[in-house]
Amino acid sequence: MIKSPKSEYVFKPMILITDEELSSLMVAIKNRYGLDFTNYERASLKRGIGRLMLKHHMDSSLDLWSRILRDQDFFHNAIDDLLVNLTELFRNPDVWIQIRDNILDKFQSKPLSIWHAGCSTGEEVYTMSIVLEEKGILEKTKIIGSDLSKRALVKARKGDYTLEILKQYLTPFLKYFPKRKLEDYFDYHEKHATIKPAYKQKVSYKSHNLVNDPPLGEFDIIFCRNVMIYFDIDLKKKVLELMFKSLKPEGYFIIGYYDIMPELGKKYFDLVDIKTRIYKKKNVTIP
Repeated sequence: MIKSPKSEYVFKPMILITDEELSSLMVAIKNRYGLDFTNYERASLKRGIGRLMLKHHMDSSLDLWSRILRDQDFFHNAIDDLLVNLTELFRNPDVWIQIRDNILDKFQSKPLSIWHAGCSTGEEVYTMSIVLEEKGILEKTKIIGSDLSKRALVKARKGDYTLEILKQYLTPFLKYFPKRKLEDYFDYHEKHATIKPAYKQKVSYKSHNLVNDPPLGEFDIIFCRNVMIYFDIDLKKKVLELMFKSLKPEGYFIIGYYDIMPELGKKYFDLVDIKTRIYKKKNVTIP
């Protein structure tokens, strides 16, 4: 928003860039920072660039181009605008109920490793910690959360959220825990709350680019929820192959409610439950 001479607020429309401008900007970012956004879904990227230019009062893609190429800190912070990080505590409670009731019992007698790819600010990771503690297997679990956004990872490591945000998480939390309180899992302060240390002890966070970086290890369960909606079909194929290689035999792969498993993914994964988007690694070999 900008002020008119009469001090009345008027809306400044979001600037739209052309396909050619988008392609040129993505190539420049790849050459400057080694991050490849060229196969991300173009409409999502255009919206992200529009938000970024509006936020910083830029009038043309040339202004954005110049700032990104000369200011590394600006670019790394800009990633949060280019890729909207959406997560919440106990998001889609049916997923966590399904995991609790039908998956985790298989790991009662052995160590468990979990990867949250695209973890954003950590709420999904701490949800998993809470569920594991309820099942009595948190102590023998290793959890890794990864994201491209360094700013999101800083917040995830702190596990600190405003009371206003936590209030928004209360409805899905109570669907999973009808008789519990958020205070059981968070230390409350005047305007914010921090996840209790017990739910951070088995968690580590890493900066990771699903497009370019190698696997982080082998895992029993991988979450990659509402991440592939930003990718075109070629990039989805690359990510699905990465997830397949990163899963142990018969490991579980969990995608988001807004993700659609591509046809090519059916050669890597068997469907476990369509409602909660849970899949299982097939016993096949890929090149």
